[in-house]
Amino acid sequence: MLSNRQPPEGVETFLELTRDLTASLAASDRYERLLSAVRKLIPCDAACLLRLEGEELVPVAAHGLTDEALVRHYPRAEHPRLDIILASEGAVRFPVDSPLPDPFDGYLSSDPHALEQIHACLGCALVEGGKVVGALTADALSPNAFDSLQPQWLEALAAIAGAALHTASLIDAIEQMAEHKGAVARELQRSSSGLQILGTTRAIERLRRDISLVAASDLSVLILGETGVGKELVARQVHAESTRRDEALIHVNCAALPESIAESELFGHLAGAFTGATRDRAGKFEIANGASLFLDEIGELPLTLQPKLLRVLQEGEIQRVGDDRAHRVDVRVIAATNRNLELEVNAGRFRADLYHRLAVYPLEVPSLRERREDIPLLAAHSLDQTRRKLGLGPVRLSPAARERLMAADWPGNARELENVVSRAALRGARGHSSREPLILQSEHFDIRTGMHTPSRDTDEVEENLTRDKRSLRDRTRDYQRRVIEAAVQANEGNWAAAARQLGMHRSNLHHLARKLGLR
Repeated sequence: MLSNRQPPEGVETFLELTRDLTASLAASDRYERLLSAVRKLIPCDAACLLRLEGEELVPVAAHGLTDEALVRHYPRAEHPRLDIILASEGAVRFPVDSPLPDPFDGYLSSDPHALEQIHACLGCALVEGGKVVGALTADALSPNAFDSLQPQWLEALAAIAGAALHTASLIDAIEQMAEHKGAVARELQRSSSGLQILGTTRAIERLRRDISLVAASDLSVLILGETGVGKELVARQVHAESTRRDEALIHVNCAALPESIAESELFGHLAGAFTGATRDRAGKFEIANGASLFLDEIGELPLTLQPKLLRVLQEGEIQRVGDDRAHRVDVRVIAATNRNLELEVNAGRFRADLYHRLAVYPLEVPSLRERREDIPLLAAHSLDQTRRKLGLGPVRLSPAARERLMAADWPGNARELENVVSRAALRGARGHSSREPLILQSEHFDIRTGMHTPSRDTDEVEENLTRDKRSLRDRTRDYQRRVIEAAVQANEGNWAAAARQLGMHRSNLHHLARKLGLR
């Protein structure tokens, strides 16, 4: 006879977890349900589910932690609490006054500095088939929050969580293999962070939706945005979500193509077509046949080549240099530029028909000024990459540093932010123990506020001019060098962008730079 008694508190939660193990759920759904169960069973202010990858723990789901905590990796050698948890057979409750640093210090969403004080902390290794596959951690601001927890409940939760994490990982791998043909899936798993568009603002969410919408089609895409906003990252994401994802994304930087060989690079040539053409050579369009071709800095493409590109987009045909025959190609074109192509069309520097062919679905990548709330998240991601290169322990921003980063103009956008953050970490690491947490202060950051040096008094300028005995020609050349160097530095080494800033054609700028000994 069946009993009508209700199951003990918590049993229903375990039953839900076990049902999830056999349910048809995506990996992300399993992670969220698992974390939801943890919160029901453990009275905590923060919880994190981490997957073990080599010697690092990678967050897959979290509650009560900032977004910055989720983009970091946690090497067990740098986090003694996590190392103890992974090495222990059962659940570990740390003393409330433990001197060991909490890995999530500074990342509690309710109060960033709360975990630096006395608090309750526990964790358990997640084991499946005798192998540690991850860890589960929980923190509570009340030192006595975990006093009533039954050890057997926590160990049962760890066992089920380990199985759930392992199952979710297997399903995730199977889904990716089916979608990306095995080898491509494994490569994407290794480099998934490189394909990730970070951010939570409306501007970035809108960009993600637009990418998903256009990626499913085979339309040409024109990516617009300032220097350094991540246009190449957007192009790679479009390709990764397209039906051509199993093939390569061929990258061509139009600004780096000398005009004399640009046609051959794009469309190929026959042996003997010009001096130095000793053999037949396929161009980038033939190489990208059946795949996608990313034409970066499309605004720099010479006018003489634009009709040939238009023919490819309209007819799907190319013609090698020196060849009378046309070859059909199936290429999806993704183009990017930081120029205003409508103005370029009006100025006669870009064909109107080519512009309209490319801009079937334009994607506007927002500048950092339009998504300031994402700056701490991007900075945390860059810090995590930099600290690994420098062999540092945990690195985070002080509140003052975070405010300074969010207030800056960032003319170089995400690329400039990455460089500034890397330099700040290098400065902060000087004389700092590699294992101790490093908190970067505002003074560690050399945020550029403008390219112009402070003006000097007129008398001082005139005195220096009088004292300078060089000829006018030498003084002019020296001034030209300084202006060109400043423009190139302001554009992160992009000579094409520097030429635009100086109002010059890029070939003229290269010629002048060689005359001045800059190249």
